[in-house]
Amino acid sequence: MSLGRIVLTSGRSIELTELRMSETYGGMLEGYPCKRVNDRRVEWFQRLAERAYSSRPVHFVEPSREYPDGSVGGGAFGPVEVLPGVACIGVFDSGALDRAMDGSSLVVVWFQPEPVVPAGEDADLALRGIRWEELAQDYEL
Repeated sequence: MSLGRIVLTSGRSIELTELRMSETYGGMLEGYPCKRVNDRRVEWFQRLAERAYSSRPVHFVEPSREYPDGSVGGGAFGPVEVLPGVACIGVFDSGALDRAMDGSSLVVVWFQPEPVVPAGEDADLALRGIRWEELAQDYEL
């Protein structure tokens, strides 16, 4: 059973088999979201995925960044910069790239505004635009 199915813009169907979601700013005790904080958050989630799934390729989808106060203002660290509220790490599987193999897999790190499972046409365009053939890795059962 998969958690969700996405048809990529290339036409390939991929299945979401595992999903980890967390608050983007969970545990942030002081300060405010700014470029420096966000760059660290982004890097932390990417490294988390690489450690947790060290035998699989990891692809990072660059998140959108919003500036609610415009490009000026903020405190000592510059303008307020906000990432989408939910950080996601998902394991996706699909048919093999090489017919001699059993399937292909890719771990994807992305950010989204709401804690919903991406599926179908509602999946973010950045997820649907993944270049599976270039990024995924075949596996044998």
